[in-house]
Amino acid sequence: MTVLASVAAAVSVIGLLQVLVASRLVARFAHARRPESSWRPPVTVLKPLHGGEPLLEDALATICRQDYPQWQVVFGVQEESDPAVAVVRRLQARFPACDIALVIDPTFHGRNRKVGNLINMLPAAKHDVLVIADSDVHVRPDYLDRLVCALAEPGVGLVTTIYAGLPATKALPAMSGAMQITQCFLPGAIMARAIGRQDCLGATMCLRRRDLVRSGGFRGLVDHLADDNVLGRRVRGLGLRVGLADTVTLTTVPEDNYPALFRHELRWARTIRALEPAGFAASALQYPLAWALLAILLAGGEPWSFGLFAAAWLLRAVAAVRVDRALAIQWSGEAAATLAFRCPAWLLPARDLLSVGVMLASYGGRQVDWRGYGLHADSPAPVEMVGGFGTIEEINAR
Repeated sequence: MTVLASVAAAVSVIGLLQVLVASRLVARFAHARRPESSWRPPVTVLKPLHGGEPLLEDALATICRQDYPQWQVVFGVQEESDPAVAVVRRLQARFPACDIALVIDPTFHGRNRKVGNLINMLPAAKHDVLVIADSDVHVRPDYLDRLVCALAEPGVGLVTTIYAGLPATKALPAMSGAMQITQCFLPGAIMARAIGRQDCLGATMCLRRRDLVRSGGFRGLVDHLADDNVLGRRVRGLGLRVGLADTVTLTTVPEDNYPALFRHELRWARTIRALEPAGFAASALQYPLAWALLAILLAGGEPWSFGLFAAAWLLRAVAAVRVDRALAIQWSGEAAATLAFRCPAWLLPARDLLSVGVMLASYGGRQVDWRGYGLHADSPAPVEMVGGFGTIEEINAR
């Protein structure tokens, strides 16, 4: 047991080092700024919608307030009775100068209903630079500007963004969900970039229409749960890079109870495990407080184990504060007052334990829940392109 306690303690220390390094990388990212570009093409933003989720109108309004020369927003639902329709109608009245289109089309294309919605929406897109963004994403006024600036870099075929969590309420489950996104996912994504990975993060994807067509279009994604991963791999298969815009968006965490949060995070975990099994297993290092607690149990409550846990908690809190301060640079002024979320340090041990529980549960199968629909987490899609997808006009007409 002493040997096992020492192993758990060592893993906790390694995890702390990773957390501290990742928080430093987040701070560096927040201060970095890529060169400006004079290229400002018209942009169409595709926003597939489903249901009246918390803070939906607040999130969608941010895309209507862009400081950008010309852009169009296409919202899409599959039923006239969808509560999101009323939200879009209000936005059209609030922002009469914004080019807003609403597509209502029940046509079913495959098991990924979000992608099926995008297939229905694409013919309404006027412009050749496309942004596909989730409905729950809150963005800064320079969001489109930063995406296009990154897309203008040589060799870049697709641009994505990192994102932090925004709890819809002050309920503990919502705060816990936001902590997982902000304090684990976001630093992990930045660290992955630092070691050369080019992951496509599905909350935002920006690319040229011709590259979407060359990669197989939305129809090539409709039977994949991890459509963002598949699209990123196919764009890289074209010999292009997946760039990262120098902006941080926020994603709403709507869950007000732990069972709903657990189901949501289990879907993420099983999807990632199916795509990157080794990397997923290694992500257990992100939870040093859980390992420190395990060391206490294995050491039989020896004083040194409690000292390790206290030190780990303190250093984990320091890293969280560093991440929060870095994000405050990105979200400044009035937006910071309304959207900022600070990590409650006292909740960190419980958050680590919940994350480990989700990881363990993810090995119990591949079935996931997406907004009431049962889906199956799929394996990585092949990178090779299959020819004959057709011209842009043919893709739009399908």
